Amino acid sequence: MAGLLGLGAALVVLGLVVLLVLLGTRDDGLPSPPANAPPDTGIAVPPVDPAAAGRPQEQLAAWAAPLAQALDVPQTALEAYGYAAELTAARQPECGISWTVLVGIGSVESNHGRYDGAELRDDGHSVPPIRGAPLDGRPGIREIRDTDSGRLDGDPVYDRAVGAMQFLPGTWARYGADGDGDGVADPDDLDDAALAAAEYLCDAPGDMSGAEGWWRAVLTYNNSASYGRDVLDRADSYGQASRAV
Repeated sequence: MAGLLGLGAALVVLGLVVLLVLLGTRDDGLPSPPANAPPDTGIAVPPVDPAAAGRPQEQLAAWAAPLAQALDVPQTALEAYGYAAELTAARQPECGISWTVLVGIGSVESNHGRYDGAELRDDGHSVPPIRGAPLDGRPGIREIRDTDSGRLDGDPVYDRAVGAMQFLPGTWARYGADGDGDGVADPDDLDDAALAAAEYLCDAPGDMSGAEGWWRAVLTYNNSASYGRDVLDRADSYGQASRAV
C-alpha cells in the first residue's frame, strides 16, 4: 500500500483547488450542459471478469496497449479506467457510464497519476504519492478540518485530496473500493480509485449517456462548470482519437 507507507516521503502537492473531489450535488444555478455533451464514448471496452486471477485490469492489456501510445495515457491507467467503466456498466447499466469520462477526469485531476513528474507504476500507484493542497481556509480554498487523523492524506490538521483521482478522505470513507482484488481499498491505487470514481459518478441521478445526466454526474464529482467543461473536452478528444487507433 504505497500511499500509506509513503506518507513520510516526499509528496507531490497539487495546488489547484479545482482538483478537489467534493461530496455534493449540482447547483441548480449552473449553466446548462455544453452543446457537445455527452462526450464521445470511444471504442468499446471488451467484457471483463471480476473473478479473474491476478490483477483483473490486465484482461484489458490488448485493448489498452495500442491506445496508450496513441493517446499518451499510461497503459496501466487505461486498463484501470476501462475495467472500472465496464464493471460498473455491467452492475449498473442504467448509469450509462463510459471509460472516456474517467480518462477525462484522470487527465484533469493528475495527468493520469503523473502530476508534476510523478511516475505511475504498473501496480497503479504514483511515485511519489500525489496530494492536494491543505484545505486550510486561505483565500479561495474551502476549509475542511482533518477527518481521518492523517491516515490517508498525511495531514493531521486539515484534509487533502489523495491520489490520481483526488479523493478527499471523507469521500473515500463512503465510496472507497478495492478495484484490483488485493484486499485493500487504497485511494493511491488507481485501480481502486478509478472504480470508486465510477461508482461515485453513477450514484448521481440520471443517465450519463444523455447530456443532462452526464453533466450532473461530473458536477457532482466537482461542482465547477469550468471543471466540467474541461473534463468534457478532454473526454471527447480521447474518445474521438481512440476510434482512429
